[in-house]
Amino acid sequence: MKVATFNVNGVNGRLSVLLRWLEQAQPDIVCLQELKAQQNKFPTAPLRGAGYEGIWHGQSRWNGVAILSKGSDPIETRRGLPGDVEGEHSRYIEAAVKGVFIGCLYLPKGNPARGPKFDYKLAWFDRLIDHPAALLATGAPVMLVGDFNVMPTELDVYKPERWVDDALFRPEVRRAYQGLLDQGWTDAIRSRHPGERIYTFWDYLRNAWGRNAGLRLDHLLLSPSLKDQLRDANVDREVRGWDKASDHAPAWVTLSKFPDN
Repeated sequence: MKVATFNVNGVNGRLSVLLRWLEQAQPDIVCLQELKAQQNKFPTAPLRGAGYEGIWHGQSRWNGVAILSKGSDPIETRRGLPGDVEGEHSRYIEAAVKGVFIGCLYLPKGNPARGPKFDYKLAWFDRLIDHPAALLATGAPVMLVGDFNVMPTELDVYKPERWVDDALFRPEVRRAYQGLLDQGWTDAIRSRHPGERIYTFWDYLRNAWGRNAGLRLDHLLLSPSLKDQLRDANVDREVRGWDKASDHAPAWVTLSKFPDN
């Protein structure tokens, strides 16, 4: 089973890129972030034509998350984190899909650091840490997937010395991410590529893509019951070079199949 995450940076404006990648990669489950589309503007018909059913939590102009499933309907279990203010940000959606609980998230960026937006990011991260702990306690197979807006280590950022005061790399944020892992989650890409520089994001500015000046912001975390099911994990980095591409590339894992798949 192949599970992927893709910050599409506008699901309608980059629909051709998304559909091309779906046809090429054939993931079984896909988590999308930054839909930038109202709830009634999600492109259900073309995605269904590509073989995918979905649930989504839209928001006009900003944010937005979705879970797609090939050939089956995701069963929604949660929309928003506990403690979220209703109607504020569309950043979390959760579903039971093909025998796995999937939490799809888009964590706030938080810049400028040491300000209200950074405080909001840390508070949202605290709520994120509390909720997955409850999911793990069930013993069910769970994945946390999406754009965490965190570079966990120096391997995850081009020229880390330039990012020390950025909200994506500040110690408080990296500690929060590590606290999440300490609950028992496995960072699938880092697990498969322990010493390798791997990026999922390249800015549109300063020829970042051409210079491979990237960041690893998109992560796929596996609960302990899924760790031994991990077969591979990587990034479809070539998608970033396509015409009208998002500034993110899809990241994915392959897992052993479950009995009810």
